[in-house]
This record gives sequence, structure tokens and C-alpha cells, in this order.
Amino acid sequence: MSGREIVLVHTSDVHIDDSYTARQFGGDGVAPLRLVLAAARAHRADLALLVGDTVECHRLPGALIEETARAIAAYGAPVALLPGNHDPAVADAVFHHPALRALDNLVIFGVTHEERAAFPHLDLELWGRAHADYSDMDPLAAPPPRAARWRVALAHGHYEPRPDRSTRLRPSWLFGDEEIAATQADYLALGHWNRAAQVGGAGAQAHYSGSPDYARSVNVVRLGAAGVRVERAALPDL
Repeated sequence: MSGREIVLVHTSDVHIDDSYTARQFGGDGVAPLRLVLAAARAHRADLALLVGDTVECHRLPGALIEETARAIAAYGAPVALLPGNHDPAVADAVFHHPALRALDNLVIFGVTHEERAAFPHLDLELWGRAHADYSDMDPLAAPPPRAARWRVALAHGHYEPRPDRSTRLRPSWLFGDEEIAATQADYLALGHWNRAAQVGGAGAQAHYSGSPDYARSVNVVRLGAAGVRVERAALPDL
């Protein structure tokens, strides 16, 4: 299967909750995740990527976590989740909830996997460094050597072409052009910005997807003989 086109659907900043996001989606705080997964299903994605701040915080009702797990289970295909600054992989993270840990189609960096997840049937590897706490961190520091035909990297943080790290008083989770190039990634899936944008130096395939509530779209990424193609696709209606 590694010779065929691989399709990924990339989103971030879903912010599942029972307050702000729920009000934006008619009282259903899991609705934006369902819309993203419906888009992934419509595009026959091999993987759905949730790149940080999937949940608003770790103080969510158990019923909401269980509904989130049901949505991912109903999707069926693999989902890779990178914890961000709102939902870091701390000891009491919702990602340790039995309903989520029981899913065999969910990869959670920093919880079920450290920094790498391999999909040998696609000749694809994912690399991502989860936020481990609420302090500052370098999302793209020290990437390991490539180990597959295709590499997709995931990072949740703020892009500056040449980051100024002279102060860490206010966490900014910075990365820049040099760090992007060092990932050796065919595609860099980014989260933290609500708007969709391509960043990085010339030729870099580094993209923010934007959040479902603001961008109202996902990034559809195709890896194949023609290289890497990225397009925005509108979310389906509720």
C-alpha cells in the first residue's frame, strides 16, 4: 500500500468543552470533533491529525470525555492526537480516562506513544513532541532521524522566522525556520493559531490548519508520486 497516495486530514484547537465551544455549536461541545471526523471520512483519510488543544482543559465531565471517545470510535480509522498547551500530557490528563485508553484507533503522544508512531503499511511515521506540562517548551527540538519513506511532524506552538528566546517569562512555545527544516518532514502539521496559514521558508510544507470554529475548514494533505499537495476543505454542515 505504500506506493499509493496517502491522505491525511489535519486540524487543531478543537477545544472540546461544556461551555464556550458548546455554545458555539448549539450546546454540543463535541460537535467540532465530529465535523472534523466527518470531513476525514468524506475524504477517505488514512489518518486524522488533532494537533493540540483538542480539549479545552482537563476539568471536563466524565460524560463529555466518554462522548469524545464514542466519536473517535465511530470514526474507526486511525486518529493521532498531540497534547498542546491547554491539554498537556500531565498525570491527571483526560487522556488517561479509560474510555479513551480503550480505543485501538487512537494514538496520543506523551501517553500511548512517546514521540514517534509508525504506520508500516503506509511506509509513514509521525513524530511529535507533546506538551508535558503548562510551562514553556520547544515543540520542534531535536527531531530523530527519519525511519520511513514519509515523515509527518506535528507541533503545537507559535511560529517566528527567527525566534527570540532571550526571555521565558511568558511561555510562547516558539519555533522557527531552522527548526522546521531540521524536522526533515514531508509535511509539518501545526496547531495553536486559530487561522489557517502556511509558514516557513521557501518550499516548506508547514501549515496551520486553524480551528474548526474560526477557520471552518480542515487541511487535506495528499502524499504521493506527485509529492505533497495541501488544500483546505470546508467542514460539513451540522
